[in-house]
Amino acid sequence: MTTKPRLTATDLPGAAWRKSSYSGNNEGQCVEAADVRASHDGIAIRDSKNPAGPTLLLPAAAFSTFITAAATGEL
Repeated sequence: MTTKPRLTATDLPGAAWRKSSYSGNNEGQCVEAADVRASHDGIAIRDSKNPAGPTLLLPAAAFSTFITAAATGEL
């Protein structure tokens, strides 16, 4: 996992960002994720309206737990 205190999308060249299927086409909340386990040992998350802005980097297991909790309504 990276020890860099602040990570942005520019720190992840070549990351293949995928927009959440729950993000609508309007100007609402839009989230994108990229699998960067090969380079940064985790899953990166960013706000699609601010692609050069801050990026959250989670261990893959934590991301999986988060997605499961969100899908089952635990959050």
